[in-house]
Amino acid sequence: MEKLKGTGVALITPFTASGSIDVEALKEIVSFTIEGGVDYLVVLGTTAESVTLSKREKQLVKDTIIEANEGRLPLVIGIGGNNTAALVEELQTTDLSHFDAVLSVSPYYNKPTQEGIYQHYKALAEASPLPIILYNVPGRTGSNMLPSTTLRLARDFENIVAIKEACGNMVQVMELIEQRPKGFLVLSGDDITALPTILAGGEGVISVIGQGLPSVFSQMVGLGMDGNSDEAYELHYMMQEGMGLIFEEGNPAGIKAIFEILGMCRASVRLPLLEASSGLKNKIADFIASLTKIPA
Repeated sequence: MEKLKGTGVALITPFTASGSIDVEALKEIVSFTIEGGVDYLVVLGTTAESVTLSKREKQLVKDTIIEANEGRLPLVIGIGGNNTAALVEELQTTDLSHFDAVLSVSPYYNKPTQEGIYQHYKALAEASPLPIILYNVPGRTGSNMLPSTTLRLARDFENIVAIKEACGNMVQVMELIEQRPKGFLVLSGDDITALPTILAGGEGVISVIGQGLPSVFSQMVGLGMDGNSDEAYELHYMMQEGMGLIFEEGNPAGIKAIFEILGMCRASVRLPLLEASSGLKNKIADFIASLTKIPA
């Protein structure tokens, strides 16, 4: 899946002062991200606060991004959760004609066994008309999808084509890269491990900060993909502070603070999340100001 290599970004959902979806801001963010050089867009992932959106709002987000994208980049749709039967129905009934792949987070809260995780994704693979990207993020889901489970799924289902790996453990990442079947992509799910994953043999990242700093982040990924590690790490270290700051009070509060500082949308999020504090916004503003030394 060449379309899934490089820099993917998990788009936010901006809100107006009244709490509704800010359609114009979302269009601007899509264009800003595309013009910054990213390779594909993830629609309605967990960073989009999709669990707080109504069915009508989700459709509005999809329609807005499809329109703003104008066919320029591949689109990935987030369809994940902890109700396997509901996800199977969603895969079977949703119009997926504008999308190239599905990103599906491992079941959260339920804490299934490894066999349960396997059977969950087996059901999704058998129902999905599109390729599936697995998403392992144990810090959020409460369970770690082990490499043995990921590799079993990759070998058993041709339409399970990649994993967004956010375990935070580079040993686990390298085990996947070493043992994966031919053609299966290992993508970083953490901004901080994007470059190490690529230099270890992975194929890219699905990023949060990449939508706020698309030009420099895409440059870093491209340099890493080309094996130019010294230049890539120079950019990585320039952004490293920001990679930590945007998660200091939870995601997507931090990345929305970046967009507010850039004048592109409000920093508001939906409960139970809270908007970034003034203290964090000040630190993020200082970080953004420091990036003037980064080449455009």
